[in-house]
Amino acid sequence: MNKIFDVIVLGGGPAGILASISAAKENKKVLLIEKLNNIAAKLKATGGGKCNLTNTLSTEEFMAKFGKNGRFMSEALNNFNADDLRKFFNSIGVETIARDGFRVFPINHSSSIILSSLNDELKRLNVEIKTAVHINEINKDNEVFYLKSENETYNSNNVILATGGLGYPVLGATGDGYTYAKNFGHKVTDTHPAMMPLFTKEKNFAACKADTIAKAILKVDIPKYKKLKLTGDLIFTKEGLRGPVILDFAREITPILAKYNEVPLLINFLKGKNEEDIYKHIKNQISKNPEANILQILETLLASSVANQILNICDIEPNLRFKQIEGIKREKLVKTLAWTPFTITGHDGFRNAMITRGGVDLKQIDPKTMQSKLIDGLYFCGEIVNIDGPCGGYNLQWSFSSGFLAGKLRK
Repeated sequence: MNKIFDVIVLGGGPAGILASISAAKENKKVLLIEKLNNIAAKLKATGGGKCNLTNTLSTEEFMAKFGKNGRFMSEALNNFNADDLRKFFNSIGVETIARDGFRVFPINHSSSIILSSLNDELKRLNVEIKTAVHINEINKDNEVFYLKSENETYNSNNVILATGGLGYPVLGATGDGYTYAKNFGHKVTDTHPAMMPLFTKEKNFAACKADTIAKAILKVDIPKYKKLKLTGDLIFTKEGLRGPVILDFAREITPILAKYNEVPLLINFLKGKNEEDIYKHIKNQISKNPEANILQILETLLASSVANQILNICDIEPNLRFKQIEGIKREKLVKTLAWTPFTITGHDGFRNAMITRGGVDLKQIDPKTMQSKLIDGLYFCGEIVNIDGPCGGYNLQWSFSSGFLAGKLRK
C-alpha cells in the first residue's frame, strides 16, 4: 500500500507553499502536488516580476478593502499578518522594503529570490514535491483521502486545496479546485474574471494612449450600483481603459457586466472638480487671457489629446473662444468635463485576469482553521475561496495568511 501522508497540498502557488511550510513546521509529513513543471509560476509573474508581497495597512484597514467578505480573514491575519510575513521572509534570507511606505517588495524588487528562498525552505523542511502531476479525482474512505492521477494514487489524512482560481490559464489555472470542492458537496459561487483592462464602446480616446489621468474618479451610472465609486490612475487603450483604478474596479464591473451586457460609467478626469469649479476655472482663465480659445483653456485642465476628445464629444470647434460657443453646448461641455460618459462592453475574460472574483462559499468553511464544515480533513486557502481584493499586495497576503492557517491542521 502507498504511504499515507499527514497532508497533501494541492497547488504550488503562494497559498499552497505556505500551507506546506506551515504543516511541515508542525512536524507533519507533507506532499505538495503541482500540475505545472515548476511551483510558483503565478507568484513569479506577480507585479511584473517584482512581487508586491503585502502592504503596510493595519489588519482592520486591510480587511475593509475586501468588502463584505473581509471579516472572514480575521483569524488568518491574526495568526499571520504582514509583519509576520516580512519576518518569515527575512528568516529565509529575503529582506523586504516599503519604499513608498505602503507596498512591500523584496529589497531587490525581483521575484527570483522569493522563489529560490521558498524552494530552499521547502527542502529544509523535507516537504516532498511532485510537479507535472494532474489529479483527476479525490475521494475519501475510512478517514483517508485518495488522490488519483493518471499513473498513481496518493493517500493522505488531510487535503489542502490551494489550486487558485481561473485567472491566467497559461500559468496553470483551470478551476480544478472548484470541481473537487463541488464533488465534496461544497457550493461554489459564480466566478468572474477580475483585475484586468476593460473594453469600452467609445474608441475615440484611443488617441490619448500616451496620457495617464492621475486620480481619476469612476462611478457606475446605474441607480442600483450608485455606491460603486473608485479613485486612481487611469490609462487609455486602443480598446478601452486600463491602469490601476481600472484593474481594481474590474472586480466590481465584471459581475454587473455579466448581468447587463453593458455597464455605463461616469469618469471625472479633474481630480473631483464639479461643474461650479469648472465654470470658475474657465472664467479665471478667460480673465487672464481673453483671447484664449477653448482648447487652450482646457489644456490648463487636461492633456491636449484628452481635451480635444471632449470637445469632439460636445461638437465644439477647438479654435472658438468660450463666449462664441452656443449656450447649450457650453452647458454640455461643463457637464462632460465634470463626468465624462463611457460604456463598458467587455473584457478579455480569464485569459489576462490576475485574479478570480467568486469561489468556494465562505459559509461552508471554518474561518478559525480554513477547514471544511462539511468534510473533516479538507481545507481551503488562497484564491479558491470567495475572497478577492484590490491591487497592492492584498491578494498575496491573503494567500500567505490563509495557507499558513490551513497548514496548522486539526489532526
